Formats: sequence, structure tokens, C-alpha cells
Amino acid sequence: MITTVKRWTGVEVRALREARRMSIIDFAAHLGVSDRMVSKWEAGGANITPRPVNQAALDTSLARLNGEARVRFTEFVAPEVLSETRDTDVSDKPTQIRHPADGKLMTWIEEGIYLAGPRDEPVWLDGYYLDIYPTTNADYARFVAATGHPAPQHWGSAAPAIEIADHPVVWVTWDDANAYAVWAHKTLPTSQQWEKAARGTRGNIYPWGSQTTPAKCNVRGSGPGCTTPVDRYKSGVSPFGVYDLCGNVWEWLATPTTTTRFELKGSAFTSPFDRSTPSIFNDADRSMLDDDTGFRCITAVLTP
Repeated sequence: MITTVKRWTGVEVRALREARRMSIIDFAAHLGVSDRMVSKWEAGGANITPRPVNQAALDTSLARLNGEARVRFTEFVAPEVLSETRDTDVSDKPTQIRHPADGKLMTWIEEGIYLAGPRDEPVWLDGYYLDIYPTTNADYARFVAATGHPAPQHWGSAAPAIEIADHPVVWVTWDDANAYAVWAHKTLPTSQQWEKAARGTRGNIYPWGSQTTPAKCNVRGSGPGCTTPVDRYKSGVSPFGVYDLCGNVWEWLATPTTTTRFELKGSAFTSPFDRSTPSIFNDADRSMLDDDTGFRCITAVLTP
């Protein structure tokens, strides 16, 4: 069986039943449980915990929805899920913290379902903190000073030039990015964690919505042709308030594609706008380093 969602809520069980347009009795038979169990789940709100076999049946039922039924499911979960208005599943007042190890500002991405990939497949993720900005040259300089790790080649010394201190660090391999994450008591995000932070829960095409607006990000043709400060494109932030999830630099992820290759997301100042959507696939060998590739980090648990 397919296991997409890790833990269902009563709202989502009801949404799945209504997406399939089934009565409680028919839906119970579809899952292989009693109708009393379905009623108990739906009344339980966020406090239900289906047995693993029932969890798997719900996951599989969700995965087998056709396109029209999937739209109904997401609309039941969040009524404005397909609109261009604000993502109503995302808090107006996000929880932000300053990480105790590297001092970077992070925001909480709440647990729940988002629409993933080019086909907008519903996927559940647990909550996590994500860096609001990519790792900058100034951030990376503190790591270099603390560990003796080699500095990126474009610095020309052990520290970056002041004029690029707030630009994303580049010329880093996957292993460089991972070494920073380990030092900071964090990890690199998975492909799905990164994409949810970029698209929100409603399946936005871009972080700011679904409008084709190249001016909202640093890509080829609309940007200056080089990296920019990580807080410059304020109108291009994601529903979670995260910057530079479209353009500026590609970002290394924790998701492997082969034994030596890892996914990248985000596009860069070198990318055409039609390559900038957060759902698009890209990967590279872990030894690759370039002037348009950097990273950011996540953590599920704060540790000093």
C-alpha cells in the first residue's frame, strides 16, 4: 500500500470521504472498517490515531483519487485552497526563532498536507523550522572561522568581501553544505520540505502565488545577472514568509537521486524564468560547485 500521509485528522478523514462522495457506511466498507470507526475518526478532530493498517488504507485511498476528486479533497481541507487569496492554512503570525547555534532566523512550517510536484499530489509532512534566508557569506564565514573548513573560492581569503556578506554563499559542494548543517546542529531540507515552504499548502506555482511575475525574483532577464542580498525580493516571499525560494541561487537538498547525486531546488540568477518553479526537478553530483548554487537548513528540534 502507498503511505503518503503519516497521521490523519478527523477533518481529513471526512474530507476524503466527501471527496469520494460516499456515505459513512460505503466509506467504511471501502476502507474495511466499521461505520462506527469512521464516525469516531471524523468526530475526533486532531486527536485521532488510526492503527497502521487503517492508516495505510487511508493513504492508499487518497493516492488513488482522480484529479477531480483530489480537487474536492483539498477544497474540503482548506476551502480557499485553489484561490489566489492568502493561504488560509498558514498563520498570519508565524512562529519565528533565532537558532542558538548559528544565529539564523528560522520560521515554523506547520505539520499538514500540501500539494507536491507537477501533479499536485497531496502529501503530509511533520512540522519543522526552516531558515528564512539562504545561508549567506557572513553565516558561512562564522562556520569557516569556527571549524577551519576551506573558504569558498570566490572569497580570495578567509573572509568574504563586505559587499557580498549578505548575499547567499556559493561555490559550495553538497558536502560543504552538509558540513555547515552538522556544525549548526541542523540538516539540509528534503525536497518535499523545501517545496512545501515554497508553495504553501494550496499548490501555488510560485512562492507568491500563481501569477507569472518574473520581477518578484532574481532570475535571468529580470535580475542584475549576479547574486543579490537575501532579503531584497520582499514581494516574492512564500506564504510562510521565506525568502529566495525562487531565483538567486539553486539550493542543495538532503534528497539523493543516486549514490552520488542530490536534488537541487529554487533556480538561480542564471536560470530562465520558466525554470524557476519550485516543483521542477534538478539534481547534481555532490562534488559540483558553481557560482549559482548555495543552501539553507532546517531543524525539527532546537539544540544548542
